[in-house]
Amino acid sequence: MTHRPRKRFGQNFLHDPGVIEHIVAAIRPRPGEQLVEIGPGRGALTVPLLEAAGRLTAIELDRDLIQPLQQRCHRTGEVTVHAADALRFDYCTLADGTPLRILGNLPYNISTPLLFHLLDQRHCIRDMHFMLQKEVVERMAARPGSGQYGRLSVMLQYRCMVSPLFTIGPDAFDPPPKVDSGFVRLEPFARPPVTVADEAVLADVVRQAFAQRRKTLRNTLRGLLDADEIRRAGIDPARRAETLDLGDFAALANQAARRP
Repeated sequence: MTHRPRKRFGQNFLHDPGVIEHIVAAIRPRPGEQLVEIGPGRGALTVPLLEAAGRLTAIELDRDLIQPLQQRCHRTGEVTVHAADALRFDYCTLADGTPLRILGNLPYNISTPLLFHLLDQRHCIRDMHFMLQKEVVERMAARPGSGQYGRLSVMLQYRCMVSPLFTIGPDAFDPPPKVDSGFVRLEPFARPPVTVADEAVLADVVRQAFAQRRKTLRNTLRGLLDADEIRRAGIDPARRAETLDLGDFAALANQAARRP
Protein backbone atom coordinates (compact mmCIF):
# COMPACT_ATOMS: atom_id res chain seq x y z
CA MET A 1 0.00 0.00 0.00
CA THR A 2 1.52 3.34 -1.10
CA HIS A 3 0.27 6.34 0.83
CA ARG A 4 2.36 9.29 1.91
CA PRO A 5 1.88 10.05 5.60
CA ARG A 6 -0.08 13.25 6.19
CA LYS A 7 1.08 15.61 8.90
CA ARG A 8 -2.41 17.07 9.42
CA PHE A 9 -3.62 13.60 10.50
CA GLY A 10 -0.56 13.01 12.68
CA GLN A 11 0.29 9.90 10.67
CA ASN A 12 3.32 7.80 11.61
CA PHE A 13 2.80 4.33 10.15
CA LEU A 14 4.13 1.30 12.03
CA HIS A 15 6.20 -1.02 9.85
CA ASP A 16 8.70 -2.96 12.00
CA PRO A 17 7.79 -6.70 11.89
CA GLY A 18 9.37 -7.44 15.26
CA VAL A 19 7.46 -4.65 17.00
CA ILE A 20 4.23 -5.71 15.30
CA GLU A 21 4.71 -9.28 16.53
CA HIS A 22 5.42 -8.03 20.06
CA ILE A 23 2.26 -5.91 20.05
CA VAL A 24 0.01 -8.70 18.78
CA ALA A 25 1.45 -11.04 21.41
CA ALA A 26 0.65 -8.51 24.13
CA ILE A 27 -2.94 -8.08 22.93
CA ARG A 28 -3.53 -11.83 22.43
CA PRO A 29 -6.59 -11.48 20.16
CA ARG A 30 -8.99 -14.44 19.99
CA PRO A 31 -11.86 -15.43 17.67
CA GLY A 32 -15.20 -14.05 18.82
CA GLU A 33 -13.73 -10.94 20.43
CA GLN A 34 -14.87 -7.48 19.37
CA LEU A 35 -11.66 -5.77 18.26
CA VAL A 36 -11.73 -2.07 17.37
CA GLU A 37 -8.65 -0.48 15.82
CA ILE A 38 -8.34 3.30 15.83
CA GLY A 39 -6.35 4.63 12.88
CA PRO A 40 -5.38 1.39 11.10
CA GLY A 41 -3.38 3.31 8.50
CA ARG A 42 -1.77 0.91 6.03
CA GLY A 43 -2.94 -2.14 7.95
CA ALA A 44 0.35 -3.23 9.51
CA LEU A 45 -1.46 -4.32 12.69
CA THR A 46 -4.83 -4.97 11.09
CA VAL A 47 -3.70 -7.99 9.08
CA PRO A 48 -2.11 -10.01 11.93
CA LEU A 49 -5.03 -9.11 14.21
CA LEU A 50 -7.47 -10.40 11.60
CA GLU A 51 -5.43 -13.57 11.21
CA ALA A 52 -5.84 -14.21 14.94
CA ALA A 53 -9.42 -13.02 15.53
CA GLY A 54 -11.14 -13.34 12.16
CA ARG A 55 -12.93 -9.99 12.33
CA LEU A 56 -12.19 -6.39 13.26
CA THR A 57 -13.79 -2.94 13.16
CA ALA A 58 -11.60 0.01 12.18
CA ILE A 59 -12.08 3.75 12.68
CA GLU A 60 -10.21 5.73 10.03
CA LEU A 61 -10.36 9.48 9.41
CA ASP A 62 -8.27 9.49 6.20
CA ARG A 63 -10.71 8.32 3.52
CA ASP A 64 -7.87 7.71 1.03
CA LEU A 65 -6.67 4.83 3.21
CA ILE A 66 -9.97 2.95 3.43
CA GLN A 67 -10.19 1.22 0.06
CA PRO A 68 -6.51 0.09 0.04
CA LEU A 69 -6.98 -1.24 3.58
CA GLN A 70 -10.07 -3.23 2.60
CA GLN A 71 -8.26 -4.65 -0.43
CA ARG A 72 -5.29 -5.68 1.68
CA CYS A 73 -7.48 -7.38 4.28
CA HIS A 74 -10.29 -8.97 2.27
CA ARG A 75 -8.68 -12.43 2.08
CA THR A 76 -7.61 -12.43 5.73
CA GLY A 77 -10.85 -11.81 7.62
CA GLU A 78 -13.90 -9.63 8.02
CA VAL A 79 -13.00 -5.95 8.42
CA THR A 80 -15.59 -3.18 8.80
CA VAL A 81 -14.23 0.33 8.34
CA HIS A 82 -15.99 3.44 9.64
CA ALA A 83 -14.87 6.69 7.99
CA ALA A 84 -15.11 8.76 11.16
CA ASP A 85 -13.34 11.01 13.63
CA ALA A 86 -12.22 8.87 16.58
CA LEU A 87 -12.74 11.85 18.91
CA ARG A 88 -16.47 11.92 18.16
CA PHE A 89 -17.26 8.27 17.53
CA ASP A 90 -19.76 6.42 19.74
CA TYR A 91 -17.84 3.21 20.46
CA CYS A 92 -20.56 1.57 22.51
CA THR A 93 -22.67 1.20 19.36
CA LEU A 94 -20.17 -1.50 18.33
CA ALA A 95 -20.37 -3.59 21.51
CA ASP A 96 -23.38 -5.75 20.52
CA GLY A 97 -23.33 -7.53 23.87
CA THR A 98 -19.58 -8.20 23.72
CA PRO A 99 -17.18 -5.80 25.49
CA LEU A 100 -14.80 -3.99 23.17
CA ARG A 101 -11.07 -4.47 22.91
CA ILE A 102 -9.79 -1.16 21.54
CA LEU A 103 -6.29 -0.64 20.17
CA GLY A 104 -4.32 1.66 17.96
CA ASN A 105 -1.34 3.83 17.17
CA LEU A 106 -2.82 7.12 18.37
CA PRO A 107 -1.80 10.45 16.82
CA TYR A 108 0.17 12.34 19.46
CA ASN A 109 -1.81 15.55 18.93
CA ILE A 110 -5.16 14.01 19.99
CA SER A 111 -4.08 11.30 22.41
CA THR A 112 -5.18 12.93 25.69
CA PRO A 113 -8.66 14.10 24.60
CA LEU A 114 -9.21 10.74 22.90
CA LEU A 115 -8.35 8.86 26.10
CA PHE A 116 -10.90 10.91 28.05
CA HIS A 117 -13.50 10.36 25.31
CA LEU A 118 -12.96 6.60 25.50
CA LEU A 119 -13.06 6.51 29.29
CA ASP A 120 -16.46 8.19 29.21
CA GLN A 121 -17.59 5.00 27.41
CA ARG A 122 -15.64 2.56 29.57
CA HIS A 123 -18.74 0.58 30.59
CA CYS A 124 -18.66 -1.15 27.20
CA ILE A 125 -14.86 -1.59 27.00
CA ARG A 126 -12.91 -4.62 28.23
CA ASP A 127 -9.43 -3.23 27.62
CA MET A 128 -7.40 -0.84 25.49
CA HIS A 129 -3.91 -1.16 24.03
CA PHE A 130 -2.27 1.94 22.59
CA MET A 131 0.96 3.24 21.15
CA LEU A 132 1.49 6.75 22.49
CA GLN A 133 4.28 9.20 23.01
CA LYS A 134 6.46 7.66 25.75
CA GLU A 135 6.14 10.82 27.84
CA VAL A 136 2.35 10.47 27.79
CA VAL A 137 2.54 6.84 28.94
CA GLU A 138 4.84 7.91 31.78
CA ARG A 139 2.31 10.57 32.84
CA MET A 140 -0.52 8.04 32.70
CA ALA A 141 1.25 5.68 35.09
CA ALA A 142 3.01 8.30 37.28
CA ARG A 143 2.82 8.13 41.05
CA PRO A 144 2.47 11.04 43.53
CA GLY A 145 5.65 13.04 44.04
CA SER A 146 7.03 12.49 40.54
CA GLY A 147 7.41 15.25 37.96
CA GLN A 148 5.13 13.41 35.52
CA TYR A 149 2.24 13.08 37.98
CA GLY A 150 -0.76 15.24 37.09
CA ARG A 151 -4.40 15.43 36.03
CA LEU A 152 -4.04 12.67 33.44
CA SER A 153 -2.46 10.33 36.02
CA VAL A 154 -5.22 10.81 38.59
CA MET A 155 -8.21 10.62 36.26
CA LEU A 156 -6.93 7.56 34.39
CA GLN A 157 -5.95 5.70 37.56
CA TYR A 158 -9.38 6.40 39.04
CA ARG A 159 -11.01 4.75 36.04
CA CYS A 160 -8.66 1.95 35.01
CA MET A 161 -5.55 -0.12 35.66
CA VAL A 162 -2.64 1.43 33.75
CA SER A 163 0.11 -1.00 32.68
CA PRO A 164 3.04 0.35 30.59
CA LEU A 165 4.33 -2.63 28.60
CA PHE A 166 7.35 -1.63 26.49
CA THR A 167 9.07 1.18 24.59
CA ILE A 168 9.11 1.49 20.81
CA GLY A 169 11.90 3.41 19.05
CA PRO A 170 11.30 5.97 16.28
CA ASP A 171 12.68 3.72 13.52
CA ALA A 172 9.66 1.41 13.83
CA PHE A 173 7.54 4.10 12.15
CA ASP A 174 7.33 5.85 8.80
CA PRO A 175 8.12 8.69 9.08
CA PRO A 176 10.09 8.27 12.32
CA PRO A 177 8.73 10.55 15.07
CA LYS A 178 11.20 12.69 16.97
CA VAL A 179 10.50 10.88 20.26
CA ASP A 180 10.19 7.35 21.60
CA SER A 181 6.76 5.75 21.85
CA GLY A 182 5.33 3.58 24.61
CA PHE A 183 2.89 0.70 24.41
CA VAL A 184 0.35 0.65 27.24
CA ARG A 185 -2.58 -1.47 28.42
CA LEU A 186 -5.64 0.13 30.07
CA GLU A 187 -8.22 -2.06 31.84
CA PRO A 188 -11.33 -0.21 33.07
CA PHE A 189 -12.32 -1.02 36.64
CA ALA A 190 -15.68 -2.65 37.29
CA ARG A 191 -15.63 -0.53 40.46
CA PRO A 192 -13.22 2.39 41.03
CA PRO A 193 -10.55 1.87 43.73
CA VAL A 194 -11.92 4.82 45.76
CA THR A 195 -15.49 5.95 46.50
CA VAL A 196 -16.48 9.28 44.96
CA ALA A 197 -19.92 10.85 45.47
CA ASP A 198 -19.83 12.85 42.23
CA GLU A 199 -17.33 12.13 39.43
CA ALA A 200 -17.89 15.56 37.88
CA VAL A 201 -16.81 17.17 41.16
CA LEU A 202 -13.72 14.95 41.28
CA ALA A 203 -12.82 16.07 37.75
CA ASP A 204 -13.22 19.73 38.77
CA VAL A 205 -11.10 19.31 41.91
CA VAL A 206 -8.30 17.53 40.04
CA ARG A 207 -8.34 19.99 37.14
CA GLN A 208 -8.22 23.02 39.41
CA ALA A 209 -5.62 21.53 41.76
CA PHE A 210 -3.15 20.95 38.93
CA ALA A 211 -3.90 24.16 37.01
CA GLN A 212 -1.15 25.92 38.99
CA ARG A 213 0.79 22.96 40.29
CA ARG A 214 3.41 24.94 42.21
CA LYS A 215 0.75 26.62 44.38
CA THR A 216 -0.75 25.11 47.52
CA LEU A 217 -4.25 23.65 47.73
CA ARG A 218 -5.33 26.66 49.81
CA ASN A 219 -4.85 28.76 46.67
CA THR A 220 -5.62 26.37 43.82
CA LEU A 221 -8.91 25.09 45.23
CA ARG A 222 -10.28 28.54 46.06
CA GLY A 223 -13.95 28.63 45.06
CA LEU A 224 -14.31 24.87 45.48
CA LEU A 225 -13.02 24.44 49.04
CA ASP A 226 -11.68 26.81 51.67
CA ALA A 227 -8.81 25.95 54.02
CA ASP A 228 -11.10 24.67 56.79
CA GLU A 229 -12.95 22.39 54.38
CA ILE A 230 -9.66 21.03 53.08
CA ARG A 231 -8.66 20.23 56.66
CA ARG A 232 -12.01 18.52 57.27
CA ALA A 233 -11.15 16.25 54.33
CA GLY A 234 -8.04 15.23 56.27
CA ILE A 235 -5.62 17.17 54.03
CA ASP A 236 -3.18 19.92 54.97
CA PRO A 237 -4.13 22.99 52.85
CA ALA A 238 -0.41 23.83 52.57
CA ARG A 239 0.20 20.71 50.44
CA ARG A 240 0.49 20.78 46.65
CA ALA A 241 -1.53 18.68 44.22
CA GLU A 242 1.47 16.61 43.11
CA THR A 243 1.81 15.16 46.66
CA LEU A 244 -1.76 13.82 46.85
CA ASP A 245 -2.74 10.25 46.03
CA LEU A 246 -6.05 9.10 44.56
CA GLY A 247 -7.59 8.62 48.01
CA ASP A 248 -6.71 12.21 48.93
CA PHE A 249 -8.39 13.57 45.81
CA ALA A 250 -11.47 11.44 46.52
CA ALA A 251 -11.65 12.90 50.05
CA LEU A 252 -11.42 16.45 48.68
CA ALA A 253 -14.06 15.76 46.02
CA ASN A 254 -16.43 14.25 48.57
CA GLN A 255 -15.94 17.26 50.85
CA ALA A 256 -16.69 19.61 47.92
CA ALA A 257 -19.78 17.59 47.00
CA ARG A 258 -21.16 18.18 50.51
CA ARG A 259 -21.20 21.92 49.98
CA PRO A 260 -24.77 23.35 49.96
